[in-house]
Amino acid sequence: MLMILCFMFYFSAFILFFKKNHLLMFLMVLEFMTLTMMLYLIFFFCMMMYDFSIIVYFIIVMVCEAVMGLVLLTLFVRNNGSDYLQSSFIFMC
Repeated sequence: MLMILCFMFYFSAFILFFKKNHLLMFLMVLEFMTLTMMLYLIFFFCMMMYDFSIIVYFIIVMVCEAVMGLVLLTLFVRNNGSDYLQSSFIFMC
């Protein structure tokens, strides 16, 4: 189980760093990474018999990050007309 979670996280990090053409794809990969981290925390807390209250705080942070991402997406689409990131200078690396 731990190997699958690590593979999911590294695969999503690989996609995040090499496929950042559209803002929506970027946000979906970030959400997948946070979901993987949440599953890892649940797995870790089950193994160590810890309290699950920290996961509630992590879910709150996930929701806030998702809302801010959607706000950023709507503002970006309103200003540029699409979510294609190569037409802007935001993510120039």
